[in-house]
Amino acid sequence: MNAKPLSATIRSVGLIGPGFDNWPEARAVLAGNVPWSPVATRIPSPGVLPPAERRRVGAVVKLALCAGVEAVDAAGADASRLATVFASAGGDGANCHAICEALASDDRRISPTRFHNSVNNAASGYWGIATGAMATSTIISSYDGSLAAGLIEALALAHELAQPVLLLVYDHPYPEPLAAARQVSDAFAMALLLDPRGNDAPRLQLGELCDAAPDTLPDAEMDAVRSGTPAARGLPLLALLAQGCSGKVVIDYLDDLRLELSLTA
Repeated sequence: MNAKPLSATIRSVGLIGPGFDNWPEARAVLAGNVPWSPVATRIPSPGVLPPAERRRVGAVVKLALCAGVEAVDAAGADASRLATVFASAGGDGANCHAICEALASDDRRISPTRFHNSVNNAASGYWGIATGAMATSTIISSYDGSLAAGLIEALALAHELAQPVLLLVYDHPYPEPLAAARQVSDAFAMALLLDPRGNDAPRLQLGELCDAAPDTLPDAEMDAVRSGTPAARGLPLLALLAQGCSGKVVIDYLDDLRLELSLTA
């Protein structure tokens, strides 16, 4: 017996990237209603964090938290009760760079703040501080396939729990010299509130693994954002969503496999 493909409605979106500070701005661009201005991503300040914690977090955590809050607020959901999946290709590269600098110096002591921000679940931990969430939280990192891995995990978790799950995908460029080995073109964060029981919003369904080329965007500059930042690999899917269209898109996953997604408007 074939298993039914995993699917869920997209109740809301949070988005921060180059040229847009939130999902309504990005939706207007992706729907073709306004031109895109390719300006660098503005890193927001997560007002949900207490001031002392806000000063300690890096840009990548700020991106994740602010995109997540936008999606939660747009759906009128209770963040403290939502299970979460956090997915990032590289986590906090700036913090990693600072630790490497300290270890290469004469004084090799690393500050406790640097150390606790170095773990891959830092964004999840700060989300718990900010929202009081005690629900289960999973952290995924799968290089350029982190969005696909995060979607698979979030949809599986949503069906296992039979309740909505918040997926947060985020990346930030590395500083030099790490950037010479791993280039990320700009900061980007996306949050999707996925509800397996919903039927009053566009529905996202996992398709087959395939070897087809990933879908691209017609605007070459915007497509460079998609290809240059792992967290932005879902822009073709978001374009369908913005245009109110049904269709299929292929996104990066493993080196020799891609993941097909279906959206029913």
